Amino acid sequence: MNNRLQPTSLICIILSDAYKVIWILALTITALTSCEKSLLKPDPGSEPLVIFEQLWNDVNNRYSYFELKNIQWDTIGTHYQSKISNTMNEKELFEVLGNMLYELKDGHVNLTSDFNRSRHWEWFLNYPDNYDHNQIERYYLKNNHYITGPLLNQIIDSMLYVNYRSFTDNVTQSHMDELMGRAEGLKGVIIDIRHNGGGSLQNAYTIASSLVDTPTVFAQQRFKKGPGKNEFTSWERMVIKPRDGKRFTGPIVLLTNRRSYSASSFFAQMLRAIPHATLIGDHAGGGGGVPVFGELSNGWTYRFSASQTITPEGDHIELLVPVDIQVNMSAYHERRNIDTIIETALEHIKSITLSPL
Repeated sequence: MNNRLQPTSLICIILSDAYKVIWILALTITALTSCEKSLLKPDPGSEPLVIFEQLWNDVNNRYSYFELKNIQWDTIGTHYQSKISNTMNEKELFEVLGNMLYELKDGHVNLTSDFNRSRHWEWFLNYPDNYDHNQIERYYLKNNHYITGPLLNQIIDSMLYVNYRSFTDNVTQSHMDELMGRAEGLKGVIIDIRHNGGGSLQNAYTIASSLVDTPTVFAQQRFKKGPGKNEFTSWERMVIKPRDGKRFTGPIVLLTNRRSYSASSFFAQMLRAIPHATLIGDHAGGGGGVPVFGELSNGWTYRFSASQTITPEGDHIELLVPVDIQVNMSAYHERRNIDTIIETALEHIKSITLSPL
């Protein structure tokens, strides 16, 4: 009798052994994977209660204006936490978190998702607009005005009127050379930053450095550095340094309204510190805190103020920057295509007599 295995039987044994090996390998990989998962720390999670705690804690540790605004963040947290449920949907959660952040009354505070962005706009919503750009383009800038980078400018009654729409638009030294050249020999300069919501503080420094002859301290600033309510860095002076190129140190008027915010408020404070500058219009809207950013475990991003800025006299610029001459737009003038605030600035400069510098 032939005891040798037939080829087909041998193949079957080999295949059978191969399947056993594959099965053992599969079990081993599964076991190792399960073991690895058990050793790894779990993700923070995206449950509403977890997300609420992430946001509340970060604001609690780094927000800079609790004391100034008399905000009881613990009480606010307890109130809004009671509205959170792990069964709520993302839009319900967003509404609760957005309402909680609204309690900070800060234009630099936002929560951003792919479907909405929370914001606080009361710093301008409850005030007159005091600005009509179409009217300015037609009757003050007119169709022959210069467009020097982001700076729209026109000579009106031997004064240079400059309209700057956003501090996000970069101002270069070349732009300032051109502008200072146009201003040379004129009675004064009017800079209009009404409805300018801010942007880069560097642009504010670039313009202001063309308006001073000596280093000028205009504010002090400090940053939140720890979770304690009073854990801040030391105050540091903020200084305008004169530029090397042409400068204008004759009469200057800055026009602001409540929508002049953030970098615009810093710029307003810069000019308040310049002796030959006058602020006219409505108070700038504030926004003296530099925002920091964060991301929640569900992908939503947020920001809030993490610094404080005060004037040399010790007043915070977070809430507003006051003007020297408060003027609102006149409905009577508007019907006649007259900008009350620009006209007030023109008359103010005409009334000033300064010896040539």
